[in-house]
Amino acid sequence: MLNTIHYGVSSAHPASHYFDICLTIAEPDATGQVLWLPDWIPGSYMIRDFSRHLTPLKAFTRNGQSVSIAAIDKSSWRCAPVVGELLVRYRVYAWDMSVRTALLDQFGGFFNGTSLFLAVAGQEQRPVTITIEQPQGAEVSGNTDEWRVATTLTRAGAEPLGFGDYCAANYDELIDHPVELGVFDYEAFDVDGVPHAIAITGAHRGNTPRLINDLKRICETQIRFFEEPAPFSEYLFLLRVVGSGYGGLEHRSSTSLICNRDDLPSANEPNAPSAGYTQLLGLCSHEYFHSWNVKRLKPDVMVAPNLRQPVHTELLWFFEGITSYYDDQFLLRSGVINVEAYAKLLSQNITRHLQTPGRVVQTLADSSFDAWTKYYQQNENTPNVVVSYYVKGAVMALCLDLMLRAQDHDLDNVMRDLWQRYGRELKGVSNENIADVLISKLGSAAEQFLQQALHSTEELPWQSLLEDAGAKVTLSAANSVSLGVRTQSADDGGVQLRVVDPSGAAAAAGLSAGDVIIALDNLRVNAANWDKRIAQYAAGDSISVYAFRRDEWLSCRCVVAAAAHDTCSLVFTEDPSVWPASLASSN
Repeated sequence: MLNTIHYGVSSAHPASHYFDICLTIAEPDATGQVLWLPDWIPGSYMIRDFSRHLTPLKAFTRNGQSVSIAAIDKSSWRCAPVVGELLVRYRVYAWDMSVRTALLDQFGGFFNGTSLFLAVAGQEQRPVTITIEQPQGAEVSGNTDEWRVATTLTRAGAEPLGFGDYCAANYDELIDHPVELGVFDYEAFDVDGVPHAIAITGAHRGNTPRLINDLKRICETQIRFFEEPAPFSEYLFLLRVVGSGYGGLEHRSSTSLICNRDDLPSANEPNAPSAGYTQLLGLCSHEYFHSWNVKRLKPDVMVAPNLRQPVHTELLWFFEGITSYYDDQFLLRSGVINVEAYAKLLSQNITRHLQTPGRVVQTLADSSFDAWTKYYQQNENTPNVVVSYYVKGAVMALCLDLMLRAQDHDLDNVMRDLWQRYGRELKGVSNENIADVLISKLGSAAEQFLQQALHSTEELPWQSLLEDAGAKVTLSAANSVSLGVRTQSADDGGVQLRVVDPSGAAAAAGLSAGDVIIALDNLRVNAANWDKRIAQYAAGDSISVYAFRRDEWLSCRCVVAAAAHDTCSLVFTEDPSVWPASLASSN
């Protein structure tokens, strides 16, 4: 224990959703030890104030004498000076079904270190040990002996998948290994000599062998993409299946994922994966690619980020957008999907981009920089004023790839070049570093394109570049007419306006997000018949609209507009020498 920091993790009553933490500091600061908890988790760019889930902290000496502890601010505390070891006990409320925080009940648990582990100020680089104890309490589901632990934390005495002692080289490593505990399905598999595994939590009847086979092909393709051994000695997919949910968060040698139960491959899954299963594989591919692009090849400001405040960067278009471009490409390159399926995925992403009004309001660089306050704090007006650095970033990556291919290069070479220069040594990459590599291959055209794509709202030249590469591009309207709204079913019946385009017909009539429309031209409407009713009108028709705003009645007349041609469909040439058909066999 000498010169180390130790965390004990236990729970006396899991159904209460509390983790009990005991922090032991062998050599506390003689002037009074300061402790702090992160306010955000790397990979999710929003201040989350994890400290709100901590109960009051209590500090003691080794012999049990109470030590005073006082808050400095919302997420840091100072203990009174002590001689010898300092023990700090506290509880963490864990009842968030997400990949970012912590969850605990009688059926199992999950946590990220950013939610549980107080950092010891001034000693963040010291080695740490962790003891994860088996939960107590008669209410624990089934036999607690059936509970296991899934994590890539280094074992320091614990058996494989067992409770017990683990360790980390420092605080940064400690918080980058999420932990799953409970009853789960666990399957190990090998990828180019690197041990991989998947732990699936939640009731399901998925075809696990099919999932593992497809994951293995995707992982192999990505490892070989960078032309060197994987940057980790093992890798773990932590997958929680639920009735409705979706999300993922990358870590240095693992990822935590949530998916719909029905998205798992079925026992009779056809050779061509279903839309839901394709989405799950794309999520896995995305988070796995982050092992290189963001966990190691990362923005210079994220090499040693301050976890107490926002860390702004204009580069999320690169680290999320380019990853979003490659996640589907690796489904194609690994042979998990065919060219036609890839064309459909690419078409859907372009369509999402075209159907976002915010693309003509916010630049891509601003979208990245303002992620903390805009993209991650969305409301009903977000689609009107924000462009997604995931979606537009992927379209930008497509454009770069096609421009590079026209000059006998490709985006693959750029990624490998940046990895060799900056990623392997964890140097951090800047806007200028990326621009320099692109300019070395595209010349002044790169400068002009980066200015347009990142600092203006001018439409990207994706269509002309695709057509030059041999793709047939068709733009059509999803419907004949439009009110310029996105809708959802209202709790009390009718149709609630979820988003209202300020340039659309509904906004011109005075309707707002949140309004509940109950009738059009004296006929009742609901979520089930809304699309059919709107499709009965022609552009220029005037509709009597009856609605409620909160609990007050309103009526208006709305002049229907022609729907925009913002639905993209792509068909690639059958010539295998033309991009992207050749990608399916390039590895």
